[in-house]
Amino acid sequence: MILATRNNGRRDGELLVVSKDRARAARADAVAATLQAALDDWAATAPRLFELAASLERGECGRAFGLDARELLSPLPRAFAWLDGSAYLNHVALVRKARGAELPPTLLTDPLMYQGGSDAFLAPTEDIVAASEDWGIDFESEVAVVTGDVPMGVSVAEAAGLIRLILLCNDVSLRNLIPGELAKGFGFLQSKPSSAFAPLALTPEELGPAWRESRVHLPLVTRLNGELFGNPDAGPEMHFSFAELIAHAARTRPLRAGTIVGSGTVSNEDRGRGSSCLAEKRMLEVLDSGTARTPFLRFGDRVRIEMFSDGVSLFGAIDQRVSRPGPR
Repeated sequence: MILATRNNGRRDGELLVVSKDRARAARADAVAATLQAALDDWAATAPRLFELAASLERGECGRAFGLDARELLSPLPRAFAWLDGSAYLNHVALVRKARGAELPPTLLTDPLMYQGGSDAFLAPTEDIVAASEDWGIDFESEVAVVTGDVPMGVSVAEAAGLIRLILLCNDVSLRNLIPGELAKGFGFLQSKPSSAFAPLALTPEELGPAWRESRVHLPLVTRLNGELFGNPDAGPEMHFSFAELIAHAARTRPLRAGTIVGSGTVSNEDRGRGSSCLAEKRMLEVLDSGTARTPFLRFGDRVRIEMFSDGVSLFGAIDQRVSRPGPR
């Protein structure tokens, strides 16, 4: 099943069910007004949403209309929690090295994770607004999942069954602000502005065999100003699965339905697959030549993030331009 949220002028938008060809949709307000409402009562709403999706495929849904991706928000325009891991150890090693930080001794056994701002996600085509290029504006192409209610102390096996939806994310980072914030010992705040998510949310079974071991086994494609920047495979080198990340996050507290858990920047050791963020590419340049040649994002730059299967853009595209703040 494919779900989306259309902008209706309200903070949480309106829930849509989307056809498999991504061309048509139907309002789901008879089941749940918003995606969060559907997640809050998933046992009751999911079967009805699946039936609505089936009727849409059969051409029997009288409320179907042509889908305009420009009207779509991030599937959850705001969420109760956004917990971003760092499950690709190649990325962890390179970015830590870039800022002169040691690798944690528990790197292989204890996931890295931070809690980011979740009250105002950007729409998939909304500008990344920054006051200065000196902040070191960077994209981070990621996969993420949305959970149901997760009890405290959940096991990894139990957590796997609590994954409701799969998303793509651009976890925007301001690289030049990160060292100063981390030096204070309290973690990210100003250096992690609003993230954006691809417009379509997929249930795990929608991915078929590409979803296994709580990982997405497909390349994540990032283009910068129209040129291919990277297409690393999101599956094999994800050291901690989404089930493991969820269990880690819920060790000392429950997670409410609608919590989003991110994979961290997708990264492969094979340099031929490119990168999913500028910081990683810059570090590779330093290792090769001693100098980072690739600049961080500049005003007017455009980033596009997608994932394909048989030529189909599964989640739709995150397609964002970097811009200066407008008048308030």
